[in-house]
Amino acid sequence: MRILLTTTSYQDTPGQHHELLANSGYDVVCVRGPLRESKLLELLETQVAGGGGFDGLLNGDDEITARFIDAAMAAPTPLQVIAKYGIGLDTIDVSYATSRNLPVLFTPGVNHTTVAEHAFGLMIAASKHFYTHMNAVKQGRWMRQTGSELAGKTLSVLGMGRVGKEVAKRARAFDMNVIGFGTYWDDEYAKEYAIERCPTVVEALRLADVVSLHLPLTSETQNLISNSYISDMKDGVIIINTARGGLIDEDAVADACKTGKIGTYATDVLVHEPMHTPHRFQLIDNIIITPHIGSRTFESVERQAVRATMNLINYLSGQEDYIQANELSASL
Repeated sequence: MRILLTTTSYQDTPGQHHELLANSGYDVVCVRGPLRESKLLELLETQVAGGGGFDGLLNGDDEITARFIDAAMAAPTPLQVIAKYGIGLDTIDVSYATSRNLPVLFTPGVNHTTVAEHAFGLMIAASKHFYTHMNAVKQGRWMRQTGSELAGKTLSVLGMGRVGKEVAKRARAFDMNVIGFGTYWDDEYAKEYAIERCPTVVEALRLADVVSLHLPLTSETQNLISNSYISDMKDGVIIINTARGGLIDEDAVADACKTGKIGTYATDVLVHEPMHTPHRFQLIDNIIITPHIGSRTFESVERQAVRATMNLINYLSGQEDYIQANELSASL
């Protein structure tokens, strides 16, 4: 069997996932993603020219479209499974895969601690102006800007799934007031950590000193943080994004950061990754960007990679221990 492996953190980080995949006996084609549809089709054409294809994908944030799915399933060696390394599925046409009876596997429950820590790291950096201070000192300037305490501030967590819950728990340890919004709500957890539920996203944003985004990217949440919502938010609000770049309108956020309406936008994700340069965010000091590394720790990568690898191997070998994201699943 032949597998296409594209996720870079999987390839770059040591751990038992490498041994698992090597011992599987599969022929593994390694390419550094994320890949656009055109590059995926090019790789597939090379395999088809040799009379083959890919039995499985072990992918990160590649553009898995209906066109690619059709081509991969029509190859001499047809695609049998997509094993996503991670939980975000917005770059995969899951509904089309489902219509073609193509399983999409994913890895929930393996990176929420790491991403929550990253979100809180961005939150502290934003409130204390770390980026501005570190850059100034390295340039030989002893420039100091007064920061703010997080204690006593109101944090709005948009999306109360695994990551959102972990962020809320850490916020309570910092003596922040925590409010949450999302379709998923754990009453017992909210009671334990004194998290107040907001009935609307408008109210959650209006009350916030700090907003932390943990929503999936869908047609309903795309460009959620736009001019209409920003205008109702507190002056100087801090916005943290460790979910998906498309949750915000990048132009609207850039404008609001330049005027000071948004105090700091600290993000681990962008609409286009890697960043298309030049980019407006590069010249705005109160925008902090990390290169989508929120889940990239030795511990998290190994957990995530092992789960993704076991999903792939178990599915292809007929075992039942895998976690399926699309509606074919009996596991969720």
